[in-house]
Amino acid sequence: MPHWGRGRELPNPVIIEDYDPRWPQLFEILRSRIAAVLDELAISIEHVGSTAVPGLAAKPVIDIDVLLKSSTDLAVVIRKLTDLGYEHRGDLGISGREAFRANGADVPHHLYVCPLGSLEYARHIAFRNYLRAHAADANAYAVLKRQLASKFGSDREGYNEAKSDFVQRILRRTL
Repeated sequence: MPHWGRGRELPNPVIIEDYDPRWPQLFEILRSRIAAVLDELAISIEHVGSTAVPGLAAKPVIDIDVLLKSSTDLAVVIRKLTDLGYEHRGDLGISGREAFRANGADVPHHLYVCPLGSLEYARHIAFRNYLRAHAADANAYAVLKRQLASKFGSDREGYNEAKSDFVQRILRRTL
């Protein structure tokens, strides 16, 4: 899913690739590993973001949202994910979700843990589901992302900001 937070500029360029039919399989590998560790603590583990929309061009990074059964389990979840090799990064300025960084040797992915009732989780699911159901808007989003990747290069924050009007317009239709 698009990362709508404020992040620092990364030295690598924003690269948008054609849809890769392996993305759902890569998600399933990651989901299974996370589910085995979190067991009963999670209600769901969802593939979100552009890689979760069949046919949509995307940055080749799998976005994963974990919805917790109880926010009181967050400390346990952090410990379990740390034991699995993730680095807890806090909310990165976006309340309603906790970010985790994967080991650099792993499948490129972003992992977010959300409490029950998280607006960020609801936004990610709504945006994904909308694009899955509306091919014309998904295609328009792909065109926009390619244009913005070319324009913003390595400026991830600028790239994300420039996508936000499109994302907000879609979310107003869904939430």
